[in-house]
Amino acid sequence: MKLDAAGWCAEARRVDTPNCDARPPDTDISLLVIHNISLPPGVFGGPGVEQLFTNRLDPAAHPYYATIHGLRVSAHFFIRRDGELLQFVSCAQRAWHAGVSSWRGRERCNDFSIGVELEGSDELPFSDAQYARLNRLIADLRAAYPGLVDLAGHSDIAPGRKTDPGPYFDWSQVRGF
Repeated sequence: MKLDAAGWCAEARRVDTPNCDARPPDTDISLLVIHNISLPPGVFGGPGVEQLFTNRLDPAAHPYYATIHGLRVSAHFFIRRDGELLQFVSCAQRAWHAGVSSWRGRERCNDFSIGVELEGSDELPFSDAQYARLNRLIADLRAAYPGLVDLAGHSDIAPGRKTDPGPYFDWSQVRGF
């Protein structure tokens, strides 16, 4: 699994989203942010996350969707429970995953980070296939971006606002940092 010069991973299923833009000039990628997401909440394997990240979420399909269908969010990568890897945004661009955030005194983490969403919740452990895929992805990202030196959870960059990846994310299974 390698990234091309444009920031796309050859092994990922590419799903283009309009929810991205250019990074600020001369910005080095230095942070990897881990998230969790499931749509509807606690339900795995459906199309909800892809639909949310591509602005195609039907607000009538589930009561929860009516509360979030207007969000314009994305991530660079999404790892499903079975280890399938999807990529929504080139690593060369800014995905909209961090929101109001700060890391080591730097605001606007979207500017200098790569966002990886794991299909999951704060209430359940993640799968071995997800950790295996995440570790392969980390190795390739670190090879492509030597300045990528920090790893954090969404809760670390947005404390009090976000809780993911949650208490069941096993940081000891993450390799490469």
